[in-house]
Amino acid sequence: MRGAPSAAALTALRALLGAEGCRTDSADVARYLQDHRHLYQGLTPLVARPADVAAVSAVLRLCAEHRLAVVPHGGNTSYCGGATPDESGTQIVLSLERLNRVRAVDPTGGTLIAEAGCTLASVQSAAQAVRRRFPLSLGSEGTCQIGGNLSTNAGGTSVLRFGMMRDLVLGLEVVLPDGQVLDQLRVLRKDNTGYDLKQLFLGAEGTLGVITAAALKIYSQPADYATAMVVVDDIGAAVALLGRIRDAFGDLVEGFEYLPGAAYQLALEHVPGVAAPFDATVPALVLVELAIPPALPELAIRFEEFLQAEVEAGTLRDAALAHSGRQREAFWFLREHVPQAQTRAGASIKHDVSLPIARLAEFVARSTEALARLAPGARIIGYGHLGDGNLHYNLSPPPGVAAGSAEESAFLALKPAVTRAVHDLVAELGGSFSAEHGVGRLKVDELERYEDPVALQLMRRVKHALDPEGRMNPGKVLR
Repeated sequence: MRGAPSAAALTALRALLGAEGCRTDSADVARYLQDHRHLYQGLTPLVARPADVAAVSAVLRLCAEHRLAVVPHGGNTSYCGGATPDESGTQIVLSLERLNRVRAVDPTGGTLIAEAGCTLASVQSAAQAVRRRFPLSLGSEGTCQIGGNLSTNAGGTSVLRFGMMRDLVLGLEVVLPDGQVLDQLRVLRKDNTGYDLKQLFLGAEGTLGVITAAALKIYSQPADYATAMVVVDDIGAAVALLGRIRDAFGDLVEGFEYLPGAAYQLALEHVPGVAAPFDATVPALVLVELAIPPALPELAIRFEEFLQAEVEAGTLRDAALAHSGRQREAFWFLREHVPQAQTRAGASIKHDVSLPIARLAEFVARSTEALARLAPGARIIGYGHLGDGNLHYNLSPPPGVAAGSAEESAFLALKPAVTRAVHDLVAELGGSFSAEHGVGRLKVDELERYEDPVALQLMRRVKHALDPEGRMNPGKVLR
């Protein structure tokens, strides 16, 4: 464990940043010290709040001089404790919240340059202002920041068409651990000039440097959306439907979200305002969305005809098409509030896994059997972005278990065995234990257990090359 920062180091940081650029009082610092899920409660002697890349560079140079550990901090929406300092009180928190400017927008070239502290919603709005769109979409988009989205390689609901966050990036500006600025903030679509260095920092969770700005891809806006909620028998039927829809509509399929009946029931029970398009006892739902280009206004009619044919053929049990923006919003409100519903229902054991789409049904069948033995009566809430193979595969206690009860504590004590069973099966089937939430502090053990040893060795070599003293976000991703 590193020693506490010296008085001289803290005085130098305060002099560098000024009153607005520092937070030291306990009341002001508190919101930077606990992660989104309340898994970790850290300490820090100072929160640095630089306002531009030059100030970030100066902070990291000073921290390098005094050998201070630095924890980059964004919108604090991490599910894995990736932006929370540890309990030692020796780590400086570096908040990017004041780097919140959109520097440039080019609708013709389809690019936007945003600083790391911009919220995702503000970047979406900047694109909309020039009749373009930035397609990353997350439930936390009003709070999460672009720097965090980049550092965790965020996913969301549009990965099926647009890919993960790394697929939306053209260039980066990064401050290295010694304070040097790596300026690769290019908007080029073609650039084969040696190693693609930006990829090192995408998904690295601030362990190699601090992303301060990014050149992002923006796209034409659709004229409208064709959105439907459909009833299927199970996840196997949902996978089969995905294949048929993509055969019919290609890359216009933008969203394909799966909800088992248990997730739908939780949302109806625990989230006010959730609409019920079907009876509460349906086995499973899929939310399907197509983007309608301006040149294809008839696509909505073709989509409705497609769904009608599916119902008549018996491959779908039922379908409800959104006939207005309000109905579309209601469908997405239901999907996006499943996590809140599960939280309100009580404690849960969470997993963020991805698998080859063709093996999703096998995973659900085998894991359901295994978990019935490990946690009898527990409810499996396996929902998520089926179109890209990502399930948020969570367990809730059996019905009737009260929050804070001994029964709930006994259920939560099963977490190590449950998680091992789930992740071992995911690995066997060629999947990942971390689909879109990252590794952070929470899953360091899992990375060591499941990652290819050669890949893990290369990660450590890269870490040592860029951060030989291990000062950048220590304890996250690698140890």
